[in-house]
Amino acid sequence: MSCRLADFTFHVPAPGQRAVRTSRLKAPLGMQCIRSGSPLQQGRLSRQRLFCKKVSKVVQAVALPVSPTIPDDVEQRKQMCESYGFTQIGVSLPQNVTLKDVMDSLPKKVFEIDDIKAWKSVLISVTSYALGICMIAKSPWYLLPLAWAWTGTAVTGFFVIGHDCAHKSFSRNKLVEDIIGTLAFLPLIYPYEPWRFKHDRHHAKTNMLLEDTAWQPIMKKEFDSKPVFRKGIILGYGPFRTWMSIAHWLVWHFDLKKFRPNEVGRVKISLACVFAFIAIGWPLIVYKTGIIGWLKFWFMPWMGYHFWMSTFTMVHHTAPHVPFKNLDEWNAAQAQLGGTVHCNYPRWIEILCHDINVHIPHHISPRIPSYNLRAAHQSLQENWGKYLNEANWNWRLMKTIMTTCHVYSEEQNYVAFDDVAPKESLPIKFLRTFMPDYA
Repeated sequence: MSCRLADFTFHVPAPGQRAVRTSRLKAPLGMQCIRSGSPLQQGRLSRQRLFCKKVSKVVQAVALPVSPTIPDDVEQRKQMCESYGFTQIGVSLPQNVTLKDVMDSLPKKVFEIDDIKAWKSVLISVTSYALGICMIAKSPWYLLPLAWAWTGTAVTGFFVIGHDCAHKSFSRNKLVEDIIGTLAFLPLIYPYEPWRFKHDRHHAKTNMLLEDTAWQPIMKKEFDSKPVFRKGIILGYGPFRTWMSIAHWLVWHFDLKKFRPNEVGRVKISLACVFAFIAIGWPLIVYKTGIIGWLKFWFMPWMGYHFWMSTFTMVHHTAPHVPFKNLDEWNAAQAQLGGTVHCNYPRWIEILCHDINVHIPHHISPRIPSYNLRAAHQSLQENWGKYLNEANWNWRLMKTIMTTCHVYSEEQNYVAFDDVAPKESLPIKFLRTFMPDYA
């Protein structure tokens, strides 16, 4: 339990729910989705995909408990879409569908490594990062936040390149992948090999309760254990959630005891590279630009990177209707196809971050290079479209996650902090009251 705070960075499952109700919702307060046994009629999948209308007005958040079962009824799912900020909530994948069935439906070309496209992504990241540094150097103080936002997003592209290297989808030469992956992670002071070992576990056990190394649910027993710990959890899963990847980075990747004996050697090499960057790079930055320069040119873009790191990983697998399951009831195909969320972001973000948000095909097979993710997603839409969860990044989506998806509940997926500990959950009440609710 002492390391659970670190898990907050990438973990979150599904307990009771605080959903957002709009004037379009007809369901009464407290209505639960009804378990349905019949699947939707088979037909052309592309015509069956459900897209909810965008809502651009402020609405009031209310408690709307939700059953872990996704209803087959179109109108119920439409209500869930509006309430959560999604464009589509897919029906449940049948138990007899395997991950291999889904993978075999993908065109073989999406698995092919293209050296030109891979190195083009490196050029995009290096160029956009260099442009960001120039923007920081030349911008007046009132434009610095824009320069930091650009540079933090650009440096997130470095992480995605290292991410491809870790999944062996960047180059056919594995030594090249290890070198590029290590170098790409250095500006983030992220140890490449420790992250790779832990990230592999995330893919092997996506949305598996207590086993997934990404966002996990908060367990009630832990939440009730210590008052100080509880306050930290509420802040971490509430107002500071978009930076909780910093806690994950600290706790998971620097402790040699967390790795197998055969992994320790490679972990030490990565740690040595990170510490060398800190020992050489930071003093050089301070020498050339001073402490303020270190804050401007390195720390603020690094915080921008962690904003995206936290946000991307949180949105990928966290929603009121996306459950975390125990090993005995976990299903790989359901977790990877139906438990992963596709989210569209502004195009400039998608370009700088190399389409990492086209995330469902990446969980079907991590060997798909980032530049082939869109083609793979199109194939999934054609063949499995009615099972996909999709959203456009919006305030309501973030508000739903940050004010609802907290404590694990087997019956409801998530229970909000202010339902479990109302007196201590003022940060959550603040977010629910003042956070915008546009979709």
